[in-house]
Amino acid sequence: MVLIFGGTTEGRLAATVLEEAGKTFYYSTRGDEQEVTLHHGIRLCGSMNAGQIEDFCRSKDIRLLIDAAHPFATLLHTTIHHVSQCMQIPVIRYERIYPDYDAQTLFANDYDDAARLISTSNYHRILALTGVQTIGKLRPLWQGKCECYFRILRRPSSQAIAQKEGFPEDYLCYYDLDHEEDAGQVSGLLDKLHPDLVLTKESGISGGFEQKSAATASRGIPLLVIRRPPLPDDFITVNGPHGLRRETESLLPGFFDLRTGITTGTCATAGACAALRALLCGGYNRPDVPVLLPNGESVRIAIKSIRPANTEGQGYTATVTKDGGDDADVTHGHDICTTVVPYPLSDNDELFLIEGGKGVGRVSLPGLGLAVGQAAINNGPRQMIIHNLHEILRRHSTTHNAVGYRISISVPDGEKLAAQTFNPRIGVVGGISIIGTSGIVRPFSTDAFIVSIRKALEVAKATGSERVVINSGARSERFLRNRYPDLPLQAFVHHGNFIGDTLKMAAELKLERITLGLMLGKAVKLAEGHLNTHSKQVVMNKTFLTQVAQEAGCSSLATEVIEQTTLARELWSNLPACDIQPFCNRILHYCHRHCDPLLPNGQLTILLIDKQGNITEDINTYSLQ
Repeated sequence: MVLIFGGTTEGRLAATVLEEAGKTFYYSTRGDEQEVTLHHGIRLCGSMNAGQIEDFCRSKDIRLLIDAAHPFATLLHTTIHHVSQCMQIPVIRYERIYPDYDAQTLFANDYDDAARLISTSNYHRILALTGVQTIGKLRPLWQGKCECYFRILRRPSSQAIAQKEGFPEDYLCYYDLDHEEDAGQVSGLLDKLHPDLVLTKESGISGGFEQKSAATASRGIPLLVIRRPPLPDDFITVNGPHGLRRETESLLPGFFDLRTGITTGTCATAGACAALRALLCGGYNRPDVPVLLPNGESVRIAIKSIRPANTEGQGYTATVTKDGGDDADVTHGHDICTTVVPYPLSDNDELFLIEGGKGVGRVSLPGLGLAVGQAAINNGPRQMIIHNLHEILRRHSTTHNAVGYRISISVPDGEKLAAQTFNPRIGVVGGISIIGTSGIVRPFSTDAFIVSIRKALEVAKATGSERVVINSGARSERFLRNRYPDLPLQAFVHHGNFIGDTLKMAAELKLERITLGLMLGKAVKLAEGHLNTHSKQVVMNKTFLTQVAQEAGCSSLATEVIEQTTLARELWSNLPACDIQPFCNRILHYCHRHCDPLLPNGQLTILLIDKQGNITEDINTYSLQ
C-alpha cells in the first residue's frame, strides 16, 4: 500500500500516476480545499504527527511513502523522514522542476536571512509573494520600517491566519489559485504598488516562479528569492510522472501490473550524455546518468559500460542496455552504443552531428519525415540528444567555438533485430530505428503501435500506391498479396487490433481506396462494433452471433454450432456449408456499418479470409434491417 502526502500540483500528479495501477492507495492533505479526482485512492484530511503516521502505516500495511508536499513544508518533510527511519519504509520525494535563474536574482537562505538583508538595505516598499503562512515569519519587516504587502489566497482559512497574526487588512492582496491568471495578477500588482523589491520563495515552475521572475525583470524590480530548504539525503528524488512510476515499480514490485521501459532514443541520449561527460571530465565512473525527457523531467538511466572510443583517446563510447519494461519490444535487453568524438568546427558545421552506425537502419523510401539515405534516427531522439548535450556544455561552462561533437549511434544486433520489426516494410534497411516521442515506453504501448501504423500509411501514400491494404499480420497479408499481386510491398499495412484508429488515420491522410482484410476472429468482434479487437478488450459474443445467424436466415443447426463454439475461427469448419456464405455476408455488412463512417471520402473494400486463404467478398446488395 502507498501513502501520498500531497496538497500540491505534484501531489495531484502523483495520485494520477498511482491511479494507473487500479489499486488502493491513500492521499493525505492537511486541509480539504484541494480538488483532486480519486477513483482508487482514498482521501485523508487533517494533520498527522509522527506517531499518528506510524500507527496509520502499521494498520494499513504502508510499504511506500511519497512526499509530494510543498518544498517549504519543512516540518512535514522532517516528520516523514522520522517515520521512514523508524519503520524502514522508503520515501520517494516528488520534487518540483526548478528553472535556471537570472544572474540578477538575489537569494536569501531563509526568512530570517531575508528580513536581515531587507532591513539593512534601502528597500522600503516590499511586495511579498511568499504566502500567508510567512506573515508571522516576516513580522520584523512589516512591524519595522518597511511598507509590506502580502499576496494571499482568497479563501477563509488564509484570511483567518492573517487576522490571527494581526496583519492589517489594507495591506493584503488577494488572488485565486489559477496559474494562467497568476502572471497577469502579479503584473497588475506590480503596476499598482510599484514596489522597491519583490520577495518570493524558490517555488519551482509549478509554483509560478517563471511568471514572477519575468514580471519583475521586465519592470526592473529586484527579486529576492528564499531558497528551498534541503531534503533528507536518503529521499529518492524524482521530478515528474515517469520517474515516479519507474521508482514505484522498483520499490514496490507488483503494484503496477506492467513495468514501463525506456525508448531506444532515451538509451542513445543517456549514452551520449555519459560519453560527453567523460570527454569533458577525463572519465565517467558513475553507474547512471541523468537524462532530461521531452516533458522537462529528469530520470536516471543505468550505464552498462563506458570506454575510450579509440586508441588516441579522442572521445568515449557509452553502452546502455535497452529496458523495454513489459512492452513486447524486440530491442529489449539489447545494447545501444553511443560514441561522442570531438571534431574541428568550421563556420557552416553543426555543433552536434548525429550519425547512425552499425545496426542503425537507413531510410530508403520517402514518407518517414527523414531524407532518403539518412540514418533512421527520428526527430524526437535527435532533439532530445541535442538538448541534453547543450545542457551539459552549459553547466560545464564549456566554450565550443572551434569544437563540434560527432555523435554516432550503433546497435550491435540491430540488423538481425530489424527483421522482426516493420522497418523493411516502411523502407528502413540495414538495422533498427532510434525512436521515441516521450522517452518512455508504456507497457504494451498502444501509442507506439499506432504511431508505427501512421508511419506505414504515410509511406504507402508517398509511394503513390493506387490502393492501401490493411490487415492484421503476416498470415493474412500473404493471402492478400496473392489477391493484389501488382501492389508494392509498402501498400500492405498491419493494423494489429487497431482497426478503427487505422481507418481514421487513412481518412486524415486522404487515402481514397482502402481494402480491409479480416480473419473471422477479428471480423465477428468488429461486426459488433468493437474497433479495437484485442482479446483483452473484447471476446466473442455468442448471443450476437446467434442474432447474426438468424438475420441471415441460417439453419437451426447454425445456432447450435455457435453455442458450442469457443473460437470464432472454428465457425469456418463447423457451420453447415449452406450457412457459411449468408452468415459471412451478414458479418461483412455489419463491419461496413461500423467502418464506412470512418472513411467518409474514401472507398472501403472489406474481405473475409479463412484459414486456407479463401476470400469472401463484401457483398453490398444485402441490406441491413
